[in-house]
Amino acid sequence: MKRRALASVLLLSLALASPARGAALYADQVVERTLPNGFKMLLLEDHKAPVAVVQVWYRVGGRNEVPGVTGLSHMLEHMLFKGTEKYPNGEYSRIIARNGGDENAFTSDDATTYFAKLAADRIDVEIGLEADRMRNVILSEELFEPERQVVTEERRMRVDDQPTAYLFETLTAATFLEHPYRQPVIGWASDIAGWKLTDLRAHYDQYYQPNNAFLVAVGDFDAEALAKKIEASFGPIPRGPEPPPVRAREQEPRGPVRVLVERPAKLPFIAVNYRVPNLRHADSPALEVLEVVLSGGKSSRLYRSLVEDGRIALDASAGYARTARDDKTFTLSAQAQPGIDAERMERALLEQVEAIQTKAPSDAELARAKAQIESSFIFSLDSMFYRAMLLGTYEIAGSWRDIDEYLPAVRKVTADDVQRVARTWLTEKNRVTGVLIPAKDESAEAPMPVVPPLAPAGAPAPDGPGAAPGTGVR
Repeated sequence: MKRRALASVLLLSLALASPARGAALYADQVVERTLPNGFKMLLLEDHKAPVAVVQVWYRVGGRNEVPGVTGLSHMLEHMLFKGTEKYPNGEYSRIIARNGGDENAFTSDDATTYFAKLAADRIDVEIGLEADRMRNVILSEELFEPERQVVTEERRMRVDDQPTAYLFETLTAATFLEHPYRQPVIGWASDIAGWKLTDLRAHYDQYYQPNNAFLVAVGDFDAEALAKKIEASFGPIPRGPEPPPVRAREQEPRGPVRVLVERPAKLPFIAVNYRVPNLRHADSPALEVLEVVLSGGKSSRLYRSLVEDGRIALDASAGYARTARDDKTFTLSAQAQPGIDAERMERALLEQVEAIQTKAPSDAELARAKAQIESSFIFSLDSMFYRAMLLGTYEIAGSWRDIDEYLPAVRKVTADDVQRVARTWLTEKNRVTGVLIPAKDESAEAPMPVVPPLAPAGAPAPDGPGAAPGTGVR
């Protein structure tokens, strides 16, 4: 009864604090412009502080790469900080720092993103720098070879020497047979070793064009005036070739798949992938609620059954890649307690799947999950950076205008909907299981649980369960 009452209070408080139902959170506020060369801008005024966030998104990531030269998008992210004729190596970061800002970048399966946070009156600095390096980056052997070694070491540290990351890379490759999502964003080790500078130049010329990019800005500025400044910087860049479309579509699952990985570790780790549709599918809102019912905090099913009550796992979570450009995954994972074997932990995970397929969530569970989703979304509106992330993520997935459909769709989800999508998508035939088996190495450390960075509801962070290592910020 206490949990039901708490959920009711949360929903009431959100109803009072949230924008009116049916109100457009973004459609009525975002200024959208597309220049003749195809470059798009999404500008959102936010005057609560004299700062601004600028993000430039390129529609290229691991999804756009071909076997043999995987990882080029991530490598190119590194190279964009190596300078242009106008701003030599390292000058970009020094200029941003001198202007009191900070900057970084990340690469994912679906996009490569560069961003800076500055005082609002310095926003012109970032716009000019990004326009310059869109087409003027220096790609030389002198800079290329040392950076390849940096990426090689990055892969070793973030994948090969990290047992859970190594497992997720293997699991993802087993989940997708045809779609390029099977490829790690950082690239396969053999591909990194074989990169040629000509490969990188071709990738740059193909994808780093104004018609394959867009700018998101959120902050204390006048949108119409800023649009003119952006046009002055990016407008003169000629339109480039249209990038080739990704035609690959994953076939229907052939049956359950298992992969076993033995790495130096003290404790087993289990991860289970199910291929599921993204936000463009009618089942997406119910899958979102299912994720939170299973994994939304200490009151969720996985935490209570595996961590708190069962003492089987140190951590257990669920993740739904709803904003992926193409259909992707619903992932369950768990880190074993000392003395618990992988088989027992796997049974416990699957028992929770069977439980929700057998019986729909209670009214209290449903209300609590919806309250968590809505509160996460509303609280994220306080962050200019995550408001920009939300716009960029949805634009990559299809259209930023879909943001306003997110909360209304979640509010309509019923308990029966949650049970139905669990029965439809979390099936044995659609299941790909990855098991980390500790190698017999007394010096091995237990793998750390994979915990995604904080991100607003509806806009997952670049990294997370199932995300390819190498996608994070520099």
